[in-house]
Amino acid sequence: MFQKDILLKYFTQRLIRLQYNLSLHKQNMSTETAEDVKLALAEQADSKRIPILQRFFKTGEGEYAHGDIFIGVRVPANRLVAKRFLTLSLIEIDHLFNSPIHEHRQTALFILVYRYLAASRSTTRDDKLRAELSSFYVKALKRGRVNNWDLVDCSAEHLLGNYLEDQSRQLLYDLASSSQLWERRAAIIATFAFIKRKDGSTTFDLAKILLHDREPLMHKAVGWMLRETGKRINKKILLKFLDQYAAQMPRIMLSYAIEHLSIKQRTHYRNLKDLVCK
Repeated sequence: MFQKDILLKYFTQRLIRLQYNLSLHKQNMSTETAEDVKLALAEQADSKRIPILQRFFKTGEGEYAHGDIFIGVRVPANRLVAKRFLTLSLIEIDHLFNSPIHEHRQTALFILVYRYLAASRSTTRDDKLRAELSSFYVKALKRGRVNNWDLVDCSAEHLLGNYLEDQSRQLLYDLASSSQLWERRAAIIATFAFIKRKDGSTTFDLAKILLHDREPLMHKAVGWMLRETGKRINKKILLKFLDQYAAQMPRIMLSYAIEHLSIKQRTHYRNLKDLVCK
């Protein structure tokens, strides 16, 4: 009976693997196009939401997302569309990345993330595909197609952080030193994957590099990741970092980092900052 159970488990896993490989084969022969995705998104668009999104994501003259175009698709609806096109070829996904419309690029990222997560499961693991998807993502990031905070935040943890967990993380240090805002944000957000596995070392390293970043969006991102080290790993390691660097941290970064601490601790670190500012 025990042997039968082992054989059943073995053949079940083999069947899952074969089905997954078949899906990849079909992907390469897919007739779906970026235009099909765009039409599906257009069906979910709500023009009344466009002014709200433009204000929220700062698309005005001189703002960080100047020129970004929205069609008013809600994120849950966008995710559903992405799940309908999981076999879309990388060539067609690249067409979505090249679109000036925010939701098109967002769908491209959702498809990449869903495909990457499937390739990372123990029963369907495909390291070659994981590497291909991560590399494809980095190229899109470096040519400015992952260019708003929501696009970075939904993708960097998986396509950068998860992939680099057991590899050299030099790429993150390079991105953190970039002149491009979204590359720097991707670097720090990617460390969320490490934090969830009880490793805050890279987060603290990058936080030091980004300590004097001028962008408020970076202050929020770094503070957020620092806060997560204290919540998910150990509060003591966060306090040790704050003892050394709180006085140098921008106010927004510090506020985000100390959010979950006690009133007494928050007051202490704010006072350190105030002493330096006087």
